[in-house]
Amino acid sequence: MTHSPDLLHQLRIDRNAAPPPRAGGRSPWLIVIPVAAAVIAAATWWALREEPLPVRTATAQAQVAGSGASASSVLDASGYVTARRIATVSSKITGKVMEVLIEEGQKVKEGDVLARLEPTDADAQRDLSAAQLEAARSDVTRAQAQLKLAEQNLVRTRDMAARKLVATAALDQAQSERDALAAQLQSARSNLQVAVETLSLSDIGVDNTIVRAPFDGVITVKAAQPGEIISPMSAGGGFTRTGIGTVVDMDSLEIQVDVNEAFIGRVKPKQKVEAVLNAYPDWRIPAEVIAIVPTADRSKATVKVRIAFKEKDERVVPDMGVRVSFLEDEKPAVANAPVITGVTVPAEAVVQRDGSTVAFVVRDGRAGLREIEAGDARDGQRRITRGLTVGERVVLSPPEELTDGGKVAATP
Repeated sequence: MTHSPDLLHQLRIDRNAAPPPRAGGRSPWLIVIPVAAAVIAAATWWALREEPLPVRTATAQAQVAGSGASASSVLDASGYVTARRIATVSSKITGKVMEVLIEEGQKVKEGDVLARLEPTDADAQRDLSAAQLEAARSDVTRAQAQLKLAEQNLVRTRDMAARKLVATAALDQAQSERDALAAQLQSARSNLQVAVETLSLSDIGVDNTIVRAPFDGVITVKAAQPGEIISPMSAGGGFTRTGIGTVVDMDSLEIQVDVNEAFIGRVKPKQKVEAVLNAYPDWRIPAEVIAIVPTADRSKATVKVRIAFKEKDERVVPDMGVRVSFLEDEKPAVANAPVITGVTVPAEAVVQRDGSTVAFVVRDGRAGLREIEAGDARDGQRRITRGLTVGERVVLSPPEELTDGGKVAATP
């Protein structure tokens, strides 16, 4: 019979003994190692197959300022954008609108057809003038033939009178007939000239049924519709339109501001101005004083100042509110080394992602998302106060599919 100590010894586990072999005789490491290698190979293949996203890049530049004082504002004012060339286009005659060829926002060139009036009366008058011209030409032809015959008769009568074959009275009669026919020919020619001028006037009448653009510009108002009566003069409370539409020359846009007469001494012609539209508060537009209108408004105690834009842009439209800053003359910088005051990048490199202001920095073929602090845009550039350093390459207009760490193909 087996003793109890021997039984306990048999139940003890030997932890130093080798594990029993698995079915098939394979070690578990022989399975784990190939699986890990396959995972690494798949990850490497996925990384290599990532297509680079083509992007445009620019280099962050240093913002440099001389030791001299820069231009600062000496006076601020507010006003409106106005157009120097603006016209409400109408017809020269009263007529019924047959066709309107314009819409708001449409660009037109000088001479483009804006509308047509019903030409029935004008066409009829032109046809009548053309018929009268043909009749006048026939009268001239008939008078020329009669005059030629009278001149031949006069020559024969003179010859016969010289040979005493006819009386002197016959010669006088032939001379009188010749002179009368010459006068008729002159009258017929005058009537022909009148008929020509009448036809030209009728052509003008037909042309007056066509309304054309007086200059290059943009249609801002469409005032008439087909079927309405239009007239260059007001009908006094009737339903007659006085215009087809309004054309504005966008190249003539300028700013008009009212400056308090107590501060008008700070403004002078050709003075530099910085303008900010109420609609685009981050866009600073360089401008210049055109003229100070030499009259004051006694009710408001102001003087009107005209200011020209130095940059043309389609975002600027008439009657926009604008704030302007009249700048003092820049003082010349002394001959000291320039001072770096910050970093500037193109404005299109700064975007909003998830409520934060960011830029994408390209390094080693990949784009890194960088949260930054940016100032206002000016002359197409934005000043970066935090997040970028001079010399770093940033992505311009980052596409929506660009992510942090994404592979890119950069083009300067």
